[in-house]
Order: sequence, then C-alpha cells, then structure tokens
Amino acid sequence: MSEDNDAVRTEKASGGKAAKILYRPVGIVSSIVGGIVAGQVFKQVYKRVAPGHPDDAPTPLQSEYRMREILLASLLQGAIFSVVKAAIDRGGARVFERWTGEWPGD
Repeated sequence: MSEDNDAVRTEKASGGKAAKILYRPVGIVSSIVGGIVAGQVFKQVYKRVAPGHPDDAPTPLQSEYRMREILLASLLQGAIFSVVKAAIDRGGARVFERWTGEWPGD
C-alpha cells in the first residue's frame, strides 16, 4: 500500500514540476502585461485622485513635492500594481489549468 502512495506522490510531483516549467513563458508574458496594465490603471487613478497635479505622479527625486505626496503616490501605485498583477497571474494560471489540466503553482 505504501508503494502505491509513493508512486502517486512521485507522479504528482513530476506533473507539478512539468506544469511549473511549461507555465514559465505564460508567467513571464502575464507579468509583462500586468506591469503595462497596472501602469495605465495607476495613471488613470492618479489623474482622478490628484486633479491639480500634472499627469505623472511625483517621483522620489522631484524636490518640488513634499515627502507625504511622494509616499502616498507610491503607496497607491504599489497597491494598484499588486492587485492587477495578482488578478492577471491568477487568470493566467486558470487558463493554463484549462488547457493542460495541471495547476502551475502546486
């Protein structure tokens, strides 16, 4: 009985490893797309949140902005990037699972 369990574990482990390797190109493409989408979403949100500011958010090396403005813009950008990336990564994993029958993260 133990040999059967070991065989199942070995099969699952090799299937999972193969799925991870096959998913790498999908993951790379989804990361690039996620970064582009997140950047565009952030620009649109920043325009609405800070209507008096220029189109681009302040960067840490722009001396005309207070530290508070820079940190708030960075916080917003990080939150948006994280949510968009997670949504795109999860969607990519689901599509991969439908195509291959294997979940890439296990």
